[in-house]
Amino acid sequence: MDPSRKLIALLAAASLLAAGCGDENRATSSVVDEDVPTTEVAAEPAFPLTVQADNGKVTVEAEPTAIVSLSPSITEMLYAVGAGNQVVAVDKSSDYPPEAPTTDLSGFRPNVEAIGALQPDLVLLARDRDGVVATLEGVGITVVLLEAAANLDEVYEQIETVGAATGHAAEAQQVVADMKADINSLLADRPAQGEPLRYYYELSSEYSTLTSDTFVGSVLELAGLENIADGVAPEAGDYPQLTAEYVLSADPDVVFLAHADGSTPTDDEVAARPGWSDLAAVAEGHIVRLDPGIASRWGPRVDVLLQVVLDVTARIGPR
Repeated sequence: MDPSRKLIALLAAASLLAAGCGDENRATSSVVDEDVPTTEVAAEPAFPLTVQADNGKVTVEAEPTAIVSLSPSITEMLYAVGAGNQVVAVDKSSDYPPEAPTTDLSGFRPNVEAIGALQPDLVLLARDRDGVVATLEGVGITVVLLEAAANLDEVYEQIETVGAATGHAAEAQQVVADMKADINSLLADRPAQGEPLRYYYELSSEYSTLTSDTFVGSVLELAGLENIADGVAPEAGDYPQLTAEYVLSADPDVVFLAHADGSTPTDDEVAARPGWSDLAAVAEGHIVRLDPGIASRWGPRVDVLLQVVLDVTARIGPR
């Protein structure tokens, strides 16, 4: 039988087993001090090597030459560390950098047969949906799971893990060093502030938002902003849904719009919401649209998000 057809058959069988078993429990990586390398490998590592990921310790037997990425954030990390020429396919949401080989693969509902047909020697993803990690591992594919980072320390850790797993440890350490330098420079140039500006971050027209416990929230907190959603509904987790009345009563200084579905409203549409024309942010023109492709991703372009946010705070000035 043709090797690729045999692999697809094995994947299909394993997929049925995984579906019957349900989701796997996810291991979590520990966060370490940002000045300490998060993956203990030499600058020029020799394979095989082992990295720590959210699916445990993963051994990469040889430098991968056929990488599949199922996460836009991880795709950006791969290219940032110099592993782009080893990437054979990325998911349909990975639109940066432009040269990334975008396919119809989904990171939300991974198709194990489609992944297997590419004959990858390394798959990186951010979600273990329907036990896809165990399914791929069961047919001999090396998988590195890196779930959504909650803060910059976790981003640095993931970049170094990606670099180590792909044979670019030294390049990854340089990327992290450059990121830290850029971010420190941006924060050093931040103008003096009085009371923190308060913001509302809108993910949908149904008032879905995020807290400071998310990656984006941590970046905005780093910029000196205060989130009106913090502590409002602990049982709702990191992405609560507010009400129009709550936002009105909180009266934020800034409204950030980053609708995931691309339906971001205009200033006039926001002002037309009942009572919203009286909000300080609306009345003073402090409605800011963020590119979801940057704001929703944890990775090497975090300095772009931070720059936008700091520009907003500088324009508004102290309270």
